[in-house]
Amino acid sequence: MAEQCFHCGQKIDKERLLFDEKIFCCNGCQSVYEILNVHNLDNFYNINKNSGIRPSNENNAQFDYLDSPEIFTRVVDFSEGGTTLVTFKIPVIHCSSCIWLLESLHTINNKIKYSQVNFTRKTVQISFKEDEIKLSEVAKFLTNLGYKPVINLETAEKKQDKLDKSLLIKLAVAGFAFGNGMFFSFPEYVSGNDVWFHSFKHLFRVILFLLATAVVFYSASDYYKSAWYGLKNKIINIDVPIVLGIFVLYGRSIYEAVTDYGPGYFDTLCGLLFFMLLGKTFQKRTYNSLSYDRDYKSFYPIAVTKVDFDGKQENILLSDLAVGDRIMVRNQEIIPVDSILIKGEGNIDNSFITGESAHISKKPGDKIFAGGKQSGSVLELEVIKSVDQSYLTQLWNKEAFKKFETGLDTMTNTISKYFTFIILGITLVAGIYWSTIDLEKMFQVISAILIVACPCALALSAPFTFGHIMRILGRNKFYVKDTLTIERLAKVDTLVFDKTGTITENKKTNINFIGTEIEEFDLKNIKSLLKNSNHPLSKSLYDFLKVNDDYFEIEDFEEISGKGYQGKVRGIIYKIGSANFTGQESQNLETAVYISKNGEFIGKFIFKNEYRNHLSQLFKNLKNYRINILSGDNSSEKPILEKLIPSISEMKFNQNPENKLDFIKALQDKGEKVAMLGDGLNDAGALKQSNVGIAIADDSNSFTPSSDVIMNGEKIPELDKFLKLSKDAIKIVKFTFIISLCYNVVGVGFAVSGHMHPLFAAIFMPLSSVTVVTFTTLSTWIRSSKYFKISI
Repeated sequence: MAEQCFHCGQKIDKERLLFDEKIFCCNGCQSVYEILNVHNLDNFYNINKNSGIRPSNENNAQFDYLDSPEIFTRVVDFSEGGTTLVTFKIPVIHCSSCIWLLESLHTINNKIKYSQVNFTRKTVQISFKEDEIKLSEVAKFLTNLGYKPVINLETAEKKQDKLDKSLLIKLAVAGFAFGNGMFFSFPEYVSGNDVWFHSFKHLFRVILFLLATAVVFYSASDYYKSAWYGLKNKIINIDVPIVLGIFVLYGRSIYEAVTDYGPGYFDTLCGLLFFMLLGKTFQKRTYNSLSYDRDYKSFYPIAVTKVDFDGKQENILLSDLAVGDRIMVRNQEIIPVDSILIKGEGNIDNSFITGESAHISKKPGDKIFAGGKQSGSVLELEVIKSVDQSYLTQLWNKEAFKKFETGLDTMTNTISKYFTFIILGITLVAGIYWSTIDLEKMFQVISAILIVACPCALALSAPFTFGHIMRILGRNKFYVKDTLTIERLAKVDTLVFDKTGTITENKKTNINFIGTEIEEFDLKNIKSLLKNSNHPLSKSLYDFLKVNDDYFEIEDFEEISGKGYQGKVRGIIYKIGSANFTGQESQNLETAVYISKNGEFIGKFIFKNEYRNHLSQLFKNLKNYRINILSGDNSSEKPILEKLIPSISEMKFNQNPENKLDFIKALQDKGEKVAMLGDGLNDAGALKQSNVGIAIADDSNSFTPSSDVIMNGEKIPELDKFLKLSKDAIKIVKFTFIISLCYNVVGVGFAVSGHMHPLFAAIFMPLSSVTVVTFTTLSTWIRSSKYFKISI
C-alpha cells in the first residue's frame, strides 16, 4: 500500500521526508506541521484526519502588487487607525479542520488580530495591523499554510453573488431526458409482439442510453463532486450511497440493453435523478429565501435623523437613506453608513469593527466608515454609500460577537454521519440476501434503498423551522440576529432588566424643575448639549424643554459614563449629570439631572418615572424565571419595584456599566442562563456578556452590534410570548427530526423487502422534504397564532 503524507494525506510518489516519526511528501507539509505543533495547534489533525492542504511552491512575490495604494484600496474591506480588514477568497476550504486552522491564524501570527471563515462562500476575513504586517505578507502567509487566496478583478470588485443557474440547467436536462425517455420506452411496455416495434427497439434503446448518459454525467455531477471530496478526506458523506445507486442502475441498464436481456432502467434513472434534482432545487431555494429574509432591514429597526440644507430635521428609516443625504449622529451613536464628515469634530471609536477601542480623530472632509461610534459632539455627515453596501451590514456576523456553538446543528451532523454507515450496511446485507434469490431483483432493491434513504429532510428541518420563527418574531418587532439566538432564548432561566429606558417609558416622564429660573439663552444652549446624549433622561429632558430647536455647535465635549457630560456652547461651559458631577450633594433618594453653568449650580430637574403598561401581568407570566433589576439611578423607586415584581430575586442600584457586566458574569458562574434587557448604550458590556443580549429601541437611532436581539420598547410587555415561542421552536425542530427519520425507516423497509421500485423511491425521497416543510410551516403558524396575530 502506498504511503501517505501525514499532513495533506496525498500519496507520496517523489520526495519522502521523515520527521517526528511521521512521513511527509514535501518540505511545505513538514513546515506546516512544525508550525502547528510549535503553536500547540496539533488538534488540527484530530479534527479531520489527513485533511491538510499541500502548500503551494509558487513564487510568493506574485502578491507584492497588493501593497500598491490603488490595489490595496480596492481589495481591503476597511482600513483606518492602523487596523485593516480584508476578505480573501480561498476555494480549497473544504472541511472542519480547514475552518479551525484558518480561524486560529492569530495564534500562529500575533500580527493578525482575528480571522473568520465563511464556509459556504469559501472566504476568510482577516483583521491585521498594517504597520506590523503588509497585505502581501498576509497573502503569502496563507499560501505557505496551503490556503492560497484567489485575487482577481471579480473578487476585488466585491460583487454580490449572482444567482447560480447551473442547477436549474441540470434540472432542465434531466426533465427533458425523463419526458422523452418515457416516450421512447412506452412501446416497450405495450407493444407485445408488434413487428414494427421490434424492428426499431434497438434504435429506441440507443436513444434512451444517450439521454440517460447526459443525465448521469452532467445533471448528477454535483453528487460525484461531493462524494469524491468526502472520500478524498476519508469522510463518507451522505452523497456516497446516492452515487452508488446511480452507477448500479446505469450499469445494470447498459448490461440489459447490450445483452438484449431487457430494456434496462434508463427511463427510471432519468426520472429518479429528475426528482432528486427537483428536491435539491427546492432545498436551495429555501436556503436562499432564508438568507434574503435575514437582510439587515429585518435586524435593525433604527431611524436616523436626516438634515435638510435649510436645517430642518426629520427622523426616517435607515433603509430609506440615499446617497447624498445628510444625517445627524450624536454622542455614542453608531455611524450607520459610509459617509463624509461635513460639520463637527469626529472622535470615532472603531472597536465594533476592529475589536480595538482606539479613537480616531476626524475633521470635516474626512471619510468615516459605517460601524464606527462617535464619542463627542453632534456630527453632520453626508452619505456616500447606500446602507446595503456599507460595512455595518456585516457586523453581526463577526467572530467577536459569537458566543457558542449550536447543539441542534451537532445533532443533525451526528445523525447524518451514522445514518450513512447504517444505510450502507443495510444495502450490503439486502444485496447479499437478494442475490441468492433473484439477481434482477437485487439491483432494484439496492437502487431503491440508496435512493430513498437520502436524509435531505433531516438537514432541512432545523434551518427551515428557525427561519419561519425569525420572520414571525421580526414581524412583531423582536429582531433576532440568527438562529442560534433562538436556541439560546429557549434555554434562558434568568432575566436581568435595566430600569431606566427599559421598563420605564422614555417619553412619559413627569419632570419638575427646582432652582433659579433659567433664561431662554441658556435653555437653548442646554438643549443643544442635551442633543449630544442618548441617555433616556437626556432624551426626556430634551423633549420637555419648550424652546426652539436651534442647534449650536459644541466644543470640548466630554462624557464620563455613569456620571454625566459637559461641553462649551457659545462660550459657556455647562455640566449636565449627577449631583456629584456638578459639585452638589444628593440629599433625597430621587432621580434627578443636575445642571451647572461655568461651575455654578443653577438647578436640577427631578424625574418621576412612568413604567410601561401591563408590566405587572408580564412579571406574573414570567414566574418561572428568576427576575433581577439593575439601575444606574438611586434606590428611590425600590418600593415601587418590589410591589410591581413580588417575586424579584435581586435589585441593585447606582450601578455603572462595569458593575452590570460583573453582575451578569456572577450569575453565569452559578450556572444560570441569562438574558439581559437594556437600552443598548451603557448596557453594551452587560448585553455582550449575557447569554442573550436584548437591546431595547424606542424610535432611537442607537445601535448595539454586541446585542443578539433588538426589541421595540412597546413590545416589552409581550416578552413572555417571545420566550415561549422560542421554546416551541425547539420542540418543532425535534419533531421534524422524528418525521424525517420515520420516512427513512418506512422507505428503507419497503425497499429492502423488494416492494419499492427505484422510480417510486425517487419520488418518495423529495416527498419527505415537502412533508417537513409543510409541517414546519403549519406548526410554526399554529403556535405563533397562539401568541400573536399572524397575517397569511
